[in-house]
Amino acid sequence: MAGKVYMAELKVIRSELGGFQTNCYIVANEQTGEAIVIDPSWNANYIYNTLKNNEYTCVGIYLTHGHVDHMAAMGDLKKLTGADTYASEDEKEVLGNSRVNLSAMMTSVFEKVIETETDHYLSDGSVKKLLGTEMSCISVPGHTRGGMCYYFESENILFSGDTLFKYSVGRSDFPTGDEHALLENIREKLFVLPDDTVVYPGHGETTLIRKEKKMNPFF
Repeated sequence: MAGKVYMAELKVIRSELGGFQTNCYIVANEQTGEAIVIDPSWNANYIYNTLKNNEYTCVGIYLTHGHVDHMAAMGDLKKLTGADTYASEDEKEVLGNSRVNLSAMMTSVFEKVIETETDHYLSDGSVKKLLGTEMSCISVPGHTRGGMCYYFESENILFSGDTLFKYSVGRSDFPTGDEHALLENIREKLFVLPDDTVVYPGHGETTLIRKEKKMNPFF
């Protein structure tokens, strides 16, 4: 017997926040009013007010990786929402070290040095039941050691962080980065997803797995 398929009509709200125009996503089930936030990059009050204005209850804050431009507002947003925070189990070093998470060298942009941790750590292949559906956690080392993509199979959407962009990939020259691992993991873990999977990256516009397999110059 096949397993139960969890499917929900999800709404994705994208906001470009912070000095590097990082995509912060609110993913919501409009029927239940539950939502998660992915990569609270900056301005926790703005994110919180967007949740409130849409009458959403935040049930989790998820990081694709630990660079400051993706998590600078995490602590303040947690205080405002009371939601637990999540990241890859392999990202502890990045989150906890201001040199590795780049906050020590970007104080002119983000105005603070951050060394932090999350409430929960996720492993490759783990599945979270939330928003009336299921979200798979795909570990994709390369941009950082603990890069994590979040995949909603039934809804056909992937949040790729700084691993995969429209016609590009993330940098691998930051601490814990690895270019070979980045490209190999994209091929082996992301390019095996259905061609029509919609990719929501950490910066820039959405794309499709099909387009990246055919047109991304790194492959």
